[in-house]
Amino acid sequence: MAKREKAASAAGTRFDGLPDALLDWYGRHARTLPWRIGPGERGRGVVPDPYRVWLAEIMLQQTTVPHAAGYFETFTRTWPTIEALASAEDGDVMAAWAGLGYYARARNLLKCAREVAARGSWPRTEAGLRELPGIGPYTAGAVAALAFDQRAAAVDGNVDRVFARILAAKGEWKDEKRRIADLVSELVPGDRPGEFAEALMDLGATICTPKRPNCLICPLRAWCAAHEEGEPERYPIKPARKAKPVRFGEVYIVRAASGVAVETRPPQGLLGGMLGLPTTDWREDGAAARLEWIEEAREIGEVKHVFTHFELRLNVLIVESEGALPDGYELRDADSVAGALPSVFRKALKLAS
Repeated sequence: MAKREKAASAAGTRFDGLPDALLDWYGRHARTLPWRIGPGERGRGVVPDPYRVWLAEIMLQQTTVPHAAGYFETFTRTWPTIEALASAEDGDVMAAWAGLGYYARARNLLKCAREVAARGSWPRTEAGLRELPGIGPYTAGAVAALAFDQRAAAVDGNVDRVFARILAAKGEWKDEKRRIADLVSELVPGDRPGEFAEALMDLGATICTPKRPNCLICPLRAWCAAHEEGEPERYPIKPARKAKPVRFGEVYIVRAASGVAVETRPPQGLLGGMLGLPTTDWREDGAAARLEWIEEAREIGEVKHVFTHFELRLNVLIVESEGALPDGYELRDADSVAGALPSVFRKALKLAS
């Protein structure tokens, strides 16, 4: 292989050979993933489908590969193209997303699909992708590199960890993150940017892991200052996390002969547009007042759920009712509706079963 062009001045000669070493390792050890065009396929000229690349990257935000894989298979089987997804009913997409979490992603998924379908094609550059709903800096870089072979950097938590160790980064974390992003951008090879991004993802997921990194077989060991120090697990050095506030509320399993009461939550806000069980507001100063139309109720326990910015604790109450439901609620079969509910409501329904 011809020697690559040297890294730009900020990287200097310190990282000469790093992209080649990483890509050579990736060619032998690339993971097989349902959304990935592997190095062998790329070598045969197979071109990634930007729809599948984008969908996977959105699903993988704050979600593990094993958890996302099943959802990816369902989505691509149900909506095999961006046009098919753009034409889908909102409720069907939100139900298919249930359990994957971070539900604003599902709303933006539809917005983005519809905008791309209306344009007739995907933007092919990082800057153009940033203009689409729900696509931030990381996703734009990842899609540009993986789908369109643009020389763009995809810097996520895995990549931050890898390079925090390579640099033995001890400064303020926000400053170190900028330094890492700049360095990765300089190191992206112009001829294989997509594979470079995938290689870094795989390295962080399989070798340079948060705990017990396997430095013995790491292809970047020669460049790693943390390995030289003998303390790779020390990095990245991040500010201590603040304790999450706790919010409280009540959730109701309103049962009738034909099922349980559910509602479609308002389109904006937490769990917006998702199917949900009747619930009070969620407050930090104690549970809100019981819903006015709830009369006799039997408390059966509590469920807990951790969101990004707070922990939620809901008292679960059973309500036996044969009367008319308020506007906005309907009865659905409990077994069939469970799969369309977000995790916090699934927990409550399971407790009542």
